[in-house]
Amino acid sequence: MMEEHGRDGLGVSEGPAPSCPEADGGANQDLSRDLNEVLRLGQINSMGGSPNIGRNIERNIESEEPERESGPLRAEIEALQNENETLKTEAEDLKNQLAAARADLYNYRQRTERERTRTLRSLTLDRIGDFLPVLDNLDRALSVPEDGTARDVLIGVRMVQRQFLSILEDAGVTPVSTEGHPFDPAIHDAIETEAVGEPGQDGVILRELSRGYRSAERVLRVAQVRVGRFEAKEAEADTETFCQ
Repeated sequence: MMEEHGRDGLGVSEGPAPSCPEADGGANQDLSRDLNEVLRLGQINSMGGSPNIGRNIERNIESEEPERESGPLRAEIEALQNENETLKTEAEDLKNQLAAARADLYNYRQRTERERTRTLRSLTLDRIGDFLPVLDNLDRALSVPEDGTARDVLIGVRMVQRQFLSILEDAGVTPVSTEGHPFDPAIHDAIETEAVGEPGQDGVILRELSRGYRSAERVLRVAQVRVGRFEAKEAEADTETFCQ
């Protein structure tokens, strides 16, 4: 009777109920997900937060890797910024040093110019002092009585000339050689020319018109002279006329 009742589906079967592996596996998976969710929510509640806090924690965990990667880049940027500040400081120091150097150069030029002017004036005054005795002798030569002879005046003037040339020689200044010397355009100025009959006199200074002076460094004034000029054609024409 019990077997029949069981077979009719009205009673409980005495044997174990048949099992379905697929149905059991799905139930286990659902149960595992529920347990994980309960545990997650329990951890969040124990921290006094909410499910949103949990999602924020997950986002922070996910964002840790980009922050690790941006660490060296941030350090490099900071290093470049520090280097840039250092270069700016060095550039400013160099600009200040350049301005100071320019000011020193300007002051040096001004000081040198003042010293040069002062030295030149001192030398000029010393040289003028050397010529004062010459002026004294010239005054003596001009103080000859009116009834005196021209010879007395000439003697006095020659004394002044010798004294003057002596002072120039002490200063390293000497007259330029002229009469009897070949013409040199560096120290001579040919004001006049004169025809000469001998070829050896061509280009030779015949007369000094104005004396020139020179030092070891340069020519102070060229001498104005008269130079001989040999005219060969005229000499040949005179010879032909004489032969005829």
